[in-house]
Amino acid sequence: MTALILHGGAGARRERNYDAEVVHMRQVVEAMKARLDAGDSALDVAVAAVVMLEDSGLYVAGKGASPNLAGAYELDASLMDGATRRAGAVAALQGFRNPVVAARAVMDRTPHVMLVGEGAALFAHDQGLEPIADEAAWYTGAGQGEDNHPPGTLSHGTVGCCVLDSRGRLAAATSTAGVFGKMPGRVGDTPIPAAGTWADGHAATSCTGQGEYFIRVAAAAQVAWRVAAGQTLAQATQAVIDEIGHMGGDGGLIALDAAGNIASPFNSQGMKRAWLTPDGEIGVEVFRR
Repeated sequence: MTALILHGGAGARRERNYDAEVVHMRQVVEAMKARLDAGDSALDVAVAAVVMLEDSGLYVAGKGASPNLAGAYELDASLMDGATRRAGAVAALQGFRNPVVAARAVMDRTPHVMLVGEGAALFAHDQGLEPIADEAAWYTGAGQGEDNHPPGTLSHGTVGCCVLDSRGRLAAATSTAGVFGKMPGRVGDTPIPAAGTWADGHAATSCTGQGEYFIRVAAAAQVAWRVAAGQTLAQATQAVIDEIGHMGGDGGLIALDAAGNIASPFNSQGMKRAWLTPDGEIGVEVFRR
């Protein structure tokens, strides 16, 4: 049994057309289904899916990044392997194409969980990761006109993927650029295990929204802990989004449990998302039905 769910951010607004994103998310799911059918691990598939999302330039992550208030592109990513609880992350990374690949390298090739800023960039260079030669030409500034709040407030834009593989292993990966109004050095929930990304034996979660609120409730880990305590995945994920909403935050999350159940609650206008169920069904949605 395999299953997968991914997201392209919770900033969607009804006045925008998302046909390109819908087509692309379906392509990502189809490509990852082939990998799962071939026996690839949940962690490898989660990373591969996020790389495709980063490279598309359609979402506020990877190539779709916008600069911060100082004109710099600072990107964050993290991943977690549910079978081992190993995790890797980078924050405020500048100059490299795929933050999620850098996060994977931190997990695999260092004794640490997170590297930030200049240290993360030096590590990425030493590992031979692909640099960006011309930032102005590379980045697309995706997310213009979405639910990205004006300077001085909390903006959001993220991609992520949760995977259950044929051996019953869960994994999650998340990547973001942060958008309009971001102060230099600002780090949200995305690169923080337990806040923006989590995977254990019970559930895998990737969050998207106003990260400061997700940090304050340990949103991603809280989902898994609720499932471990006996709640259904639907109950657990909705409770977390309700808690964030009560605090004044907006956004959403995707989650997947060990039985292949998926959930994707959000309190924003929309959330770009796609999934693969254990029976092979592929679905894509941006807004509520």
